[in-house]
Amino acid sequence: MILEQLIALASLQAGPATEGNQRIDRPMPGLLLLRQEAPSAFDASVYKPVLCLILQGRKQVSIGEQRLSFGPGECLLVSHDLPVRSRITRAPYLALVFEVELGEIRKLYEEITAADLEGDHARPAVTRRADPELVDALGRYLSLAAAPADARVLGPLISKEIHYRLLVAPFGRMLRNLIRHDSIASAITRAIAQIRADLRAPLAIPALARGVGMSASSFHQHFKAITSTTPLQYQKDLRLLEARRLLRQGGMPVTAAAFEVGYQSSSQFSREYARKFGLPPSAELDVVTR
Repeated sequence: MILEQLIALASLQAGPATEGNQRIDRPMPGLLLLRQEAPSAFDASVYKPVLCLILQGRKQVSIGEQRLSFGPGECLLVSHDLPVRSRITRAPYLALVFEVELGEIRKLYEEITAADLEGDHARPAVTRRADPELVDALGRYLSLAAAPADARVLGPLISKEIHYRLLVAPFGRMLRNLIRHDSIASAITRAIAQIRADLRAPLAIPALARGVGMSASSFHQHFKAITSTTPLQYQKDLRLLEARRLLRQGGMPVTAAAFEVGYQSSSQFSREYARKFGLPPSAELDVVTR
């Protein structure tokens, strides 16, 4: 399947954008279709390991000091849980997002020789023109949404093919590093999991570094190289994003949300929240009650 065919298929599968000019559909397991009818302001979120292929429009993603911009036929591959700021710069926007399962990558890795895995410099987030083989596999996976029986039988096989395409692609080197237990990428992933497991806990860098077999200075250096931010800033970003989620659910006062994610001072929380999102946390409550 060529890119133009995939665009036509995705346009049929994606429903019309409604509230906020945005719509999200999940036609197949691990596959999202995103449609947006207007450009957007920057918004903060956490990207899990995903492949995002833009079919229409253009998007800009900021990860620390790294700035990435990509458009139709180009894809973004993310290998780690990364706090990002992103915006739609050109609309209408239509994108296909495939959730990367590291367990599937790990099983495939065991079947491939090292000689098959040369590639670009390892980076946690990279954009690249989508290869025809990857576009074809994504198109065949999406097309199964219209045939439930085929989806049950063939879906896991094509999903495995997509993971394989990502694993052996030149820009998939970080995925390959990630699943080697002795790699730096794997060590940082374990550290990230510890940070995310308890956002309320104060961050003890020396203990976190020892837990993944590094010195504090080496850990700090490698953490920033992979996430484009420091461990402390990473935790702060996650805390603020979780607090926003709690506030938007409604019913939780600002002070309670601050303490829930680990802040000891509600005034400090409000300052840092406004600095990150451009609005005080109380504004989220106003939106909920409208």
